[in-house]
Amino acid sequence: MANPLFDALFAPHQGKDTPFLISPNGMVTSHDDFLKQAARLAHALVAMGLKPGDRIAVQVEKTEAALALYAAAVQSGVVFLPLNTAYTVDELRYFIEDSQAALVICDQQREAELAPIAAELEAKLLTLNADGQGALMTLAHDQPDAFSTINRKSDDLAALLYTSGTTGRSKGAMLSQRNLLSNAETLVEYWHFTTEDRLIHALPIFHTHGLFVASNVTLLSGCSMVFMPKFDRDAIIAALPQATAMMGVPTFYTRLLDDDRLNKDLTQKMRLFISGSAPLLAETHLQFEARTGHRILERYGMTETNMNTSNPYDGERRAGTVGFPLSGVELRITDADTGAPLAQGEIGLIEVRGDNVFSGYWNMPEKTKAEFRDDGFFITGDLGFVDKDGYVSIVGRNKDLIISGGYNIYPKEIELVLDDQDGVNESAVIGVPDADFGEAVLGIITVEHGVEPNLDGIMANLQAALARFKHPRRLIVVDELPRNTMGKVQKNILRDQFKTILDD
Repeated sequence: MANPLFDALFAPHQGKDTPFLISPNGMVTSHDDFLKQAARLAHALVAMGLKPGDRIAVQVEKTEAALALYAAAVQSGVVFLPLNTAYTVDELRYFIEDSQAALVICDQQREAELAPIAAELEAKLLTLNADGQGALMTLAHDQPDAFSTINRKSDDLAALLYTSGTTGRSKGAMLSQRNLLSNAETLVEYWHFTTEDRLIHALPIFHTHGLFVASNVTLLSGCSMVFMPKFDRDAIIAALPQATAMMGVPTFYTRLLDDDRLNKDLTQKMRLFISGSAPLLAETHLQFEARTGHRILERYGMTETNMNTSNPYDGERRAGTVGFPLSGVELRITDADTGAPLAQGEIGLIEVRGDNVFSGYWNMPEKTKAEFRDDGFFITGDLGFVDKDGYVSIVGRNKDLIISGGYNIYPKEIELVLDDQDGVNESAVIGVPDADFGEAVLGIITVEHGVEPNLDGIMANLQAALARFKHPRRLIVVDELPRNTMGKVQKNILRDQFKTILDD
């Protein structure tokens, strides 16, 4: 037996002094030093009584030690459960209880709040602070720097990631060793990563993007990464001349575009900019290419599947699309009501099947059954279509679909027109209750700094561009759109905020 994930991502680097993690101030941690730290942490997990298959819930700041804890979990066969640092104590209680976590790792600042909850739920508690210190590190300090890797199978659970829960109770997506490894192998090949690369990593590591895409790709390819605690524009600007690749969310790129230092000279050594986790505006594509000469590569993934599609490395990267299904991923578009496959160009539910797709939701067999077809395809809940050239485009979530007067309205179509209007910075289109039509369309916009929007003019342009049933009933100007930590607009918050606006 073996441990496929550890054997592929970590074991090849043991004993190697090659650079792995580079801090913004230039401190370098080698692959071997990182793995020795991981081994000590693996011993600490065993010392706490954890066994293969036990869950470890981790809510800590992004540090080298936090990433080493992920490696330790893989090596010791423990299931890794990273948790958003913004979660409240009440939310954490749910995750700890639902996962039946055997151990909780938190920052010392939350220890007093979480200790009684952990005790009540019979979970042990250790601390890991933003400075890399804490009770966990104290326990690990005197442990051996070599650990006998625990045998695991490809279909054994490696990680548990909870969905955001915007439409109900958060669901724990069960990700196996095969799910994580197959996706990393595909992405390394598709995006041409080699040992010569240096990736700028400014993403959080409690999310699939930063942990299972950026980190796993770096580990599998044997390259290095500039490991930043969070997005810092100055730090990224400083790192770009020595880097070759960056993975980010759209806000990374819009914030970089606000800096006059971003130009072709600064990015001349870069070979790849990747964006995901939220839609990238076509305008951002164009502006970034004009400034740097680089066309951002947009891709599509989700918690339950990691990456499903990507624009090509070689070939046309089309703004507004997420490219083609990755190798090993089958993708189809189906009717939301019947499940029947739809013709090319028709909008429907995106369904995927492949080794990257999770095995189901933790302790939710009925929900799992409802989200999978009998032939193994997972119903993503995203709406999209495939064009004549095979490019996949996403038009929104099924739950975001607006049905007004019996017509299906896809918010993305209206948002594209709104985003193109003078003075409009960004838009979100939602449905709100309407006595006559069931739902009415509401357009919510943010405007460019110092601009007084001509709402009548914008509405006139919308009316000229779109069928009447798609016209927003009203346009609302807000200072900013609510977003989650990965930059996605939280339309559920907007729907709740404006649900009675037509009653006024």
